[in-house]
Amino acid sequence: MGKDYFAHETAVIDEGCTIGKGTRIWHFSHIMPSCVIGENCNIGQNVVVSPGVVLGHNVKVQNNVSIYAGVICEDDVFLGPSMVFTNIINPRSAVVRRDMYMKTIVRKGASIGANATIVCGVEIGEYAFIGAGAVVTKSVPAYALVVGNPARHAGWMSEFGHRLHFNEKGEALCPESREKYILLNNRVSKSSEKS
Repeated sequence: MGKDYFAHETAVIDEGCTIGKGTRIWHFSHIMPSCVIGENCNIGQNVVVSPGVVLGHNVKVQNNVSIYAGVICEDDVFLGPSMVFTNIINPRSAVVRRDMYMKTIVRKGASIGANATIVCGVEIGEYAFIGAGAVVTKSVPAYALVVGNPARHAGWMSEFGHRLHFNEKGEALCPESREKYILLNNRVSKSSEKS
């Protein structure tokens, strides 16, 4: 039976991993055993997906990203070029801590910009947007835009990736989709109404 995904001839695909239909794996990438990659993902050049990693459907991983054990990315996540995950909070070369990997969860639709660093043990909320070069040291709420080192809240983003501007009633419209968003108690949710 043939494979339902594409892998460049230089990619290393270990036995025991699961790769979904329509996924593309590019030059010099290494897919390790026991990881799960969903359908229609794009794994860029020089990417490492470690054992136990779970990537949902339609995840886009740009070049030079290492996704370490303990990372879970839900559907439609974007991982920008050379962004970094960690999985040990206090690494030392001479101390083995393989049993101390921390879980990091990136929720549906979140985007992580180029050269950002995600310190392990955090959760990136749905449709959150991590700016390029940000260093995330704590969990990020859904729809939040965070930037800087350490990453600080700088606004809110729509599911289409547009900055949201809330009125005095706590309502905002995405300029592209015309979807309505509600800000209440410093949390954003998408309204079922459209304008």
